Amino acid sequence: MITEVIIMCSVGGPMEVDIAEQVQGNSCVCEDCENKFKSLGKKIRCPSCGSDHITVLE
Repeated sequence: MITEVIIMCSVGGPMEVDIAEQVQGNSCVCEDCENKFKSLGKKIRCPSCGSDHITVLE
């Protein structure tokens, strides 16, 4: 099993999570600070600036 550490957004702020290769988060970009990150869930916030102006990339 291949794992990678991804910085994820969460209610309490950013956190590091080990995610198995089979679990793929959505690729996102923040419209305010242009930070690119992966996220799971519906209420996505930028882990860098906390903005909720997020575009989910396909």
